Amino acid sequence: MIRWLLVIFLVLMLINALTPWVRKLGVGKLPGDVRFKLFGRELFLPFTSTILLSLLAAALARFL
Repeated sequence: MIRWLLVIFLVLMLINALTPWVRKLGVGKLPGDVRFKLFGRELFLPFTSTILLSLLAAALARFL
């Protein structure tokens, strides 16, 4: 169980480190990504970006 927690932690840190680079590529600004303000906070729901990155991860997993 501790091994899985460590893997999840490392993956989240990697995602956090790559976020600025991925935003420069335009992920997060696709037509299906929703941004809105609610109670003074900006909320971001990346529907299209999530689907696109999931398809990319599935394609990589299939070939590796």
